[in-house]
Amino acid sequence: MRIVTRPDFDGIVCAVLLRQALEPSLPIYWIEPNAIQSGTADIRDGDILANLPWHPNAYLWFDHHISNKPAQEVPGLFEIAPSAAGVVYKYYQKQNLLDNRFDELVDQTDMIDSADLTREQVKAPEDYPYLLLSMTIKNNDFQDIPYWERLVDMLGKADIKTILEDPDVDRRCREVIEENKAFKYYLETYTTMVDRISVTDFRSLENVPSGNRFLIYSLFADAIASVKIRYARPDKKQVLISVGHSIFNPECRINAGTMLACYGGGGHFGAGGCTVDARDAQDKIDEILDILKSNQDQG
Repeated sequence: MRIVTRPDFDGIVCAVLLRQALEPSLPIYWIEPNAIQSGTADIRDGDILANLPWHPNAYLWFDHHISNKPAQEVPGLFEIAPSAAGVVYKYYQKQNLLDNRFDELVDQTDMIDSADLTREQVKAPEDYPYLLLSMTIKNNDFQDIPYWERLVDMLGKADIKTILEDPDVDRRCREVIEENKAFKYYLETYTTMVDRISVTDFRSLENVPSGNRFLIYSLFADAIASVKIRYARPDKKQVLISVGHSIFNPECRINAGTMLACYGGGGHFGAGGCTVDARDAQDKIDEILDILKSNQDQG
């Protein structure tokens, strides 16, 4: 039996809760959703999937993405909810395998994963401990697996103040604060407005910058949605497309997860992503922009 989840804050908290409810030594297999969607994931009988699309080999499955809604009953729990961690928490609390000790952690995960943030939180995430910690979780070709594993261990045992005092966590937090300052320049330089959609295209950059993913909605206040484009890997054979509704200007009516499922991706009503072949990526980007510009409710 393994925990199978993705390397973001929600996925890490899912792993914390599953280990607490079941077995503290359960191994974790970290993958991205595309690995299941493309059929390349090594999912085994007995695996517990969380925050990922369903796989027929899964023993249990927990998720909250609207694009992953199953057509049939599956073992585990699926709900449209602010976070997958909240779904896991609800399931195991009903079985009396988790108490209320993780209420704060799950509440914070709900807030972060659903982007239920204030302008002050977006402007100064360093003043909000869980939000800042979540920004230290990055997928650089899975080089950070030891760090993700340590976070799972620490979040299961220590309070947030103690975690932020850890030397490695503290260093990463300080790096995030500096990255966020630089990221503002990159967003302003490489973003254009297409109708009421902000389009950030990093394909011309060899080193894609990282930073506060919510900042775009503060910088481009008139936008109702954002599109972020970058190459998936240095070989430039695939392009990653991320779409999000503005968290401050809630006028976008397009179901992002359902739309991006048509391109091999998925997500929530308000945010999602997909990976496409670079050879026809621009055609697909143009199609996505046309859908967003129409801003018509999708059936």
